[in-house]
Amino acid sequence: MAAIEVGGTAFGYDEAGEGPAVVLLHTAIGDRRMWDAQFTELAATHRVIRYDRRGFGETRGETGEHAHYEDLLALLDARGIEQAALVGASMGGACALDAALAAPERITRLVLLGSGLTGHTWPDHMLADIARLTAEAVPADRFARYQAGEGEVDPADVRAVAEANIRYLVAGPARRVSVLPGEMVALVREMCEQVYRHDWTAPQWTERIPDTRHRLAEITQPALVVIGTSDAPGLVELSAHLAESLPHAEFVELADTGHLPSMERPDEVNALLRKFL
Repeated sequence: MAAIEVGGTAFGYDEAGEGPAVVLLHTAIGDRRMWDAQFTELAATHRVIRYDRRGFGETRGETGEHAHYEDLLALLDARGIEQAALVGASMGGACALDAALAAPERITRLVLLGSGLTGHTWPDHMLADIARLTAEAVPADRFARYQAGEGEVDPADVRAVAEANIRYLVAGPARRVSVLPGEMVALVREMCEQVYRHDWTAPQWTERIPDTRHRLAEITQPALVVIGTSDAPGLVELSAHLAESLPHAEFVELADTGHLPSMERPDEVNALLRKFL
C-alpha cells in the first residue's frame, strides 16, 4: 500500500509526474482506482495526486469529527503544494467545492463530473428511487441493522446493494448495465462492495458539513461542469444548477453516459481535462 500520513491517519495515495499540481477526488461508490486512465494521462504534463478519502479504499475512517475538505488541504500541506487544480467526481466534486470556499487562494481550477454538493437536498423523485432500489436489494430490517453497525453482514447483501448502485447510477436509470464495458463494471462492483463492507462494519465517525450550497456565487475559480446525460435525473439537475450558479463555469454534457464518465468515456474525459487544465 502506498500511503501518506496526514494528521495521524494513513491515506492510500499515489503521486506521479511534474508540473502544475492536480488532485483527483473519487466518488462515494468507489476509490482512487476509478482514476486509472486520468492518472496516467495527466502525469505526462502535471504533478498528479489521487488518494482514498477517509473511510474509503485503503484509508481507514478514524473515530471523531472530520471533514473531507480539511483532509484534502492537509494533504496538500504534507506534500508542500501551495496551489492545485481539483478534479472531483460525485461527492469528490462536493469536496472540491468545499475546499474552494475554505481556501480559495489554494485552488486554481475545478472540474466537477456528476458532482454532488455538500448539504444539497435531493429531489423527492430521486430519494424515492433510491429507497425502492435499496428495499429491493436488502430487507429493511437488515439494512437498518447494517447502518447501525449491528450484527454480521451477509456478503450477498453487500453485493446486492452494489448492484443496485451500478444499475441506477453507473449505467443510469434508463440504460442496461450490459451497455458498459465488462472490466469497468467488475472494478466498480469491487470498489462499491468495499464501500458498503466498510460502512457497515468499521468504526463510525462524524463528518463536519460546511454550508456550501448557498455560497456557490463566491467560488470564482474557472470551473468545468461535466454530466453524463444518462446519469440519475437528480444529478443531471444538480449539474445544471452548478453550471448556472458558479460565476465562471463551462457546462459539458456527455451523451449516453452514466455517473462515471472518467471510466466509461476515458478518452473524452482526458481530452476535456487536457484542454481545461
